[in-house]
Amino acid sequence: MDTLSYKTVSANSATVNKEWVVVDATDMCLGRLASAVAKMLRGKLKPNFTPHVDCGDNVIVINAEKVKLSGDKLRKKVYVRYTGYPGGQRFQTPSDVLAKYPERLVERAVKGMLPKSRLGNKLFTNMKVYVGPEHHQEAQNPKVIDFNKIKL
Repeated sequence: MDTLSYKTVSANSATVNKEWVVVDATDMCLGRLASAVAKMLRGKLKPNFTPHVDCGDNVIVINAEKVKLSGDKLRKKVYVRYTGYPGGQRFQTPSDVLAKYPERLVERAVKGMLPKSRLGNKLFTNMKVYVGPEHHQEAQNPKVIDFNKIKL
């Protein structure tokens, strides 16, 4: 047996390299955008991905109101929530959500694709969603990523 040993290197909070990334949601399908953002938040595109560590990037999504839904989902898809009171079941369509809070449509889609744990809650805080092309993270010098040009 060789004396050469291969060790698995796990990332930790000290060795992880987090970056700031801007994604423009204009004319992108909601599900495809959400899955790509979730992969970036999780860090699955990095070579040192570790499942139990927050090793993903910080993602800024702009133009959230311009996201598309394919087919007739804008009218027929239904989001259901429960207030906790008897008879408190509430229904909303994506068109209702877009009219009132357009950023919540993207946030909900991405949150559903993250782990349902404390790590998933922490990863969700690394995403900022804005209506319009302006955002408040200019000081972090984020790099712009176009999902149409790269393969995820």
